[in-house]
Amino acid sequence: LTRRYKLRAVVQRVKKASVKIQNTSDGDYINGEIDKGLLVFLGITHEDNDKDLDYIADKISGLRIFEDEQGKMNLSIDDIKGEILLISKFTLYGDCRKGRRPGFTDAARPEIAIPLYEKMIETLKLKGIKVEVGIFGADMLVDIQNDGPVTILLDSSKLF
Repeated sequence: LTRRYKLRAVVQRVKKASVKIQNTSDGDYINGEIDKGLLVFLGITHEDNDKDLDYIADKISGLRIFEDEQGKMNLSIDDIKGEILLISKFTLYGDCRKGRRPGFTDAARPEIAIPLYEKMIETLKLKGIKVEVGIFGADMLVDIQNDGPVTILLDSSKLF
């Protein structure tokens, strides 16, 4: 049985989050920051396509992981007028099954990953969600205030 890896996302409910771009010629700077909402780490592999992207975008925007008046996780990002901080993360495809150093051969090369990452940004914005971002391939420092903490894993091949 051959495993087919597809688009992955780690979704964290946050009170606030920011991403600082580090070690640039202009110094460090904050590129994106949000208040209440979702921090989404997005992992892209070679075989991903628009169908995978649409599936994950719909899942992210529809996840009911914010609490309602009764304290039940029943509200979506749209319901709470929340924001998303979206960060591309090739390390979601780190393979540690052999040895102790992860291999990243399942992570998509930039020529595949960048267009899909940019399309995910636009897809979420078209859903009416404010989206802040990291910079693809940059040295980033992510500051997270997890809320709950609540962390959800998504995979477009529905492995989990």
